[in-house]
Amino acid sequence: MRIMGLDFGSKTCGVAISDPLLITAQGHEIIRRESANKLRKTLARIEELITCYEIGEIVLGCPKHMNGDEGERVELTNEFKEKLERRTGLNVVMWDERLTTVAADKLMMEAGVRREHRKDYVDQIAATFILQGYLDYRKMKEDV
Repeated sequence: MRIMGLDFGSKTCGVAISDPLLITAQGHEIIRRESANKLRKTLARIEELITCYEIGEIVLGCPKHMNGDEGERVELTNEFKEKLERRTGLNVVMWDERLTTVAADKLMMEAGVRREHRKDYVDQIAATFILQGYLDYRKMKEDV
């Protein structure tokens, strides 16, 4: 079994997948869509990945405001969560994603990725940070 991490945005969904031992997260891809409301292809691609990688659980980034308030993006993400659970039958865990995009952007700056190319990778890297945070949390709980 593996775990999938998702960074759900208005027109993209970054995807990361764990290794089989649930130790590390690897960025996998960015699923792009033309409109925020068109989720059919996004959900279909996620289902393909679930089958291909034997995913047993999904971690979905929860985009709270820095002060902890929940805005419109959280509401949309919760709706996406419900669709994922209905369509896949898998448990979807909401995970605080605050600052993951900032961390992803900083990582790319340090790696020398040009500004105009960062948008091509930021969601995938953010999904990796979301998933890795969750994997580390699970491991910490096991060790206690």
